[in-house]
This record gives sequence, C-alpha cells and structure tokens, in this order.
Amino acid sequence: MIISLSGAPGSGKSTIASILADKLGWPRYYIGGLRREAAKKRGLTLEEYNKLGESDPNTDFEVDEKYQVELAKRENNFIIEGRTSWYFIPQSLKIYLDVDLEVGAKRIFANLKEKNDRNEARNLDSWEAVLESNKKRLASDRLRYNKYYQIDVYNPQNYDFYLDTTNLDQERVFQAVDEFIQNRLKCV
Repeated sequence: MIISLSGAPGSGKSTIASILADKLGWPRYYIGGLRREAAKKRGLTLEEYNKLGESDPNTDFEVDEKYQVELAKRENNFIIEGRTSWYFIPQSLKIYLDVDLEVGAKRIFANLKEKNDRNEARNLDSWEAVLESNKKRLASDRLRYNKYYQIDVYNPQNYDFYLDTTNLDQERVFQAVDEFIQNRLKCV
C-alpha cells in the first residue's frame, strides 16, 4: 500500500507522515524537501522557485511526473507527502489534513521559533508574516497545478480521508489517521 498525504500549511502533514512511517516501518518521501533542494541549487527560496514555476512547468514536472510516477512503479509500502501525490499515484490511499489558515501559520511560526529558525530569506519573523507567505504559496500552487494538470490539490473531494486538524492535538490527529489506515489495511 502507498499512502499519500497532502493538506494545508501547518496542518500537521509532516509530523503525521513521520509518525506513520515510523509506526509502519515504511520509508517516507517528502516532495516539499525535493522542491526546496531544487530551489537551493538554483540559488532561490522556495517562494521564488514556486513563482518561477508559474511560467516554467519544469519546476513541477521534474518532481511530479518524473519522480513520483517512477517511485510508485518501483516501490510499494511507503508514505509520500506532497501536494500532487494523490494525483500522480492514483492507487495510493489519499489523506488530506486541513487547518484554519491562521492556526496553521501560528503552528509554523511556533515551530520556527522552537528550532530557532527565523528563515530570514522569507522574513518570517511573526505568525502574520508566515500567514502572508502561506497565502502566496497557496495561490501559486493553485495557479500552477490548475495550469499544468487541471487539478485543485486543496479540494477535499480528491481524497479518501479528510480531517480538519484546527482544534486537534497531534495525538488525536494521529489516532484518527491511524484508525482510518488500519481499517483500510484490514480490507487489503
């Protein structure tokens, strides 16, 4: 089984993907990390790389069509975290975690402060700055993915399981996601 995780910024995707991978003993692939590496190689921030992607489809194609499709052909039993993973790996169990934009921004900012990572390249020195950055990212994602693939990655109807994490702690989010997955594994 392949489990694809997507969702809004600050919804807990990365945390839950890591916990699931540990629990199941499966590898975890993080598409956002690949995009960040590609941006860094070009001397760009992720925000700048996403902006470039609005006119250069290769910034998305190399990760989406090449990496994800090929990975799903080669492997099974893994977790993949990415906005388009549900689309490029249609046989995956598709999970979407949502969160109120303000709450998500506050979570991200708290995490940055905890890591003492102010991310100066994007001037994220407050949760309000994170919120504005997230809004730009969401708009860029919607534009690119609609333009190149005619999909809305933020539409909950594209997923097998949807969970709003706004008022849930990490443990409750994991319990809900794990219960859904365990029920699906019983049916396989």
